[in-house]
Amino acid sequence: MVTSPVAGTPFAAAGSRTFTHESPASHARAALDTANHCGFPQGCHSHRLADVAGRTVAISPDVPAVFDVPLAPHHKLIGRWLVSREVDMHRYTRPGARRYIERAFETAVLDVLDPIAFVDLRVAVLRSEQSGAPAIAIICEGMGQIDLGWIEAGTAPVPWRAAVYAALERSLGRVLPIFGYHDLFEEISMYYWDGATEDDAAREHLIAWHGATGDDLDAMPLPSQMNARRPDWMIGAHGAVASELPSVLQSRLEALQDARDALDRLACEEDAWRFDFELACEFLPGIEECASLPPLTLVPFDQFDRELDEVARNGMEMGFMDIAGICPLPDVGRIDDWFASLHLGARFLVAAQDLLQFDPSSLGDFDVRP
Repeated sequence: MVTSPVAGTPFAAAGSRTFTHESPASHARAALDTANHCGFPQGCHSHRLADVAGRTVAISPDVPAVFDVPLAPHHKLIGRWLVSREVDMHRYTRPGARRYIERAFETAVLDVLDPIAFVDLRVAVLRSEQSGAPAIAIICEGMGQIDLGWIEAGTAPVPWRAAVYAALERSLGRVLPIFGYHDLFEEISMYYWDGATEDDAAREHLIAWHGATGDDLDAMPLPSQMNARRPDWMIGAHGAVASELPSVLQSRLEALQDARDALDRLACEEDAWRFDFELACEFLPGIEECASLPPLTLVPFDQFDRELDEVARNGMEMGFMDIAGICPLPDVGRIDDWFASLHLGARFLVAAQDLLQFDPSSLGDFDVRP
């Protein structure tokens, strides 16, 4: 692929329940339009993230209408990767090369991510002001509770539902910014009871620090009361062992574990789904001001809406830490590694999706046990 300047041409402008507070976009996705999955920085330095070619991009009005912007380092790097995959060489103008690079990369990413329906993901190519090498980030666009489907609302036996829920709670954090009940309990415990997990210690804190007495104490939540609100299927001890599950659920749980094992074998520098906070701060200055809470949860709103809104308040105000992974690209070869790990993560998420979309009625009649 060869580029040539253009003289005299116009300048190229470079499923879930959510928390109940209104939220601004987080820092990681603020400059990305929600209609598309991939983003590139453009020539204008006023935008750190930019949109894929062919979409409207907001730029400063003082930028002239005609400009043949040279290809930026991230375009050149991905352009070299595309050249290595091309059979026939073509000659492009700079604006044409830019559009081709962005569209070809977008197509390659969407081919991998399109089968995933239960969570909305976006990929953005970032540039750093500190180094010339770009990075690719996977960003979670969703917010709130993952739709648990038959696990939460179905009539299947509790041991089946508890086994699958426990597997998802153990595993989904490997690739998604998501928190479970234990994370929620820890946050609430620190907020209300100074980290206490037993009722007696919680009462002592409420008395010492909040001046609670008599009727006040009776009206205040305690750890045991919060734990008691968990449905049976949220308690791992109620889950069936693998041999007691239907063969279809056994197979789907094995697929989830196999995909997780494959991800865990990835080298850190090749892992598209690894979140590195320091690296994120380098490419997205200001992200350290976001709340540390992830935007997604497996905790059901029906039982814990008050607690979820409580812990999510800061995220609603400052933005959630919504990056699923960020991977630097020091050379062209790393792009193939990134796509290989992207495929592995997508395989894992499809396995999780297969569990969430399981239809117990496909097994016929079964005994519903408490």
